Amino acid sequence: MTTLNHSSVSEFILEGLTKCPELQLPLFLLFLGIYVVTVVGNLGMIFLIAISSQLHSPMYYFLSHLSFIDLCYSSVITPKMLVNFVLEKNVISFLECMAQLYFFLIFVIAEGYLLTAMAYDRYVAICSPLHYNIIMSHRVCSIMMGVVYSLGLFGATVHTTRMSMLSFCGSHVISHYFCDILPLLSLSCSSTRINEILLFIIGGVNTLAPTLAVLISYAFILSSILCIHSIKGRSKAFGTCSSHLMAVVIFFGSITFMYFKPTSSNTMEQEKVSSVFYTTVIPMLNPLIYSLRNKDVKNALRKVLRGK
Repeated sequence: MTTLNHSSVSEFILEGLTKCPELQLPLFLLFLGIYVVTVVGNLGMIFLIAISSQLHSPMYYFLSHLSFIDLCYSSVITPKMLVNFVLEKNVISFLECMAQLYFFLIFVIAEGYLLTAMAYDRYVAICSPLHYNIIMSHRVCSIMMGVVYSLGLFGATVHTTRMSMLSFCGSHVISHYFCDILPLLSLSCSSTRINEILLFIIGGVNTLAPTLAVLISYAFILSSILCIHSIKGRSKAFGTCSSHLMAVVIFFGSITFMYFKPTSSNTMEQEKVSSVFYTTVIPMLNPLIYSLRNKDVKNALRKVLRGK
């Protein structure tokens, strides 16, 4: 990440989630609990997939990376947010702010493309089951993950490099609990036109392309499922897709609501609530969705617990 700091501001103050003193402790305890569940759930999923031979398949290979990404981008945001609840002023340096933005963008962009890769995996499993092991070989899965992380790095590098070139000579209070693109752009005293164009183009592509790919994959999947004559077969096919589809709807729905709505439609307080959902709640929900709704994961967990 290249930092070209033309800013006269050396540090920012994060306003936090709320200014109400009476809410600081309850919110600290709430989000501490959410973060603990997120860390335990995602690390548990990674560990379970690593040690359980029945989970050594492309579907769970992608799922382990999803847990890793969720754990990382939650850890980029939540610890700093917790500091907001216990300190009167939460100061973050310019370089720390850019680093937080950079790593957050890497993982949030990567998650979108990973969910797309998982949709393709489900498409191959249901529409071409006889060729599944050939199409979804370990080499192919590794290449797909390399592309996923490369796209995350590219998007984050473009946005953060351009952000670091802006001047921040006015207010240095970020009306948010982390360094996000929109609150930072509102503080700049130089032209943000290029940043806004990049956000529209790169952000649009990173949202629209995965969404269309997922919709096309599930159109073929639904068509194949409807051709299955047995009710048990249909139920099993739907079961393998339901967890992933739920994760896709929650993730892309919250991202679209946050970044692609009219600027006058929401207040900053409402935007904070929207951000909480995809920065802290979704990383906690994903391992729960895949563990509670997946028989293979539950069976593997039972075997591990019985072994102990």
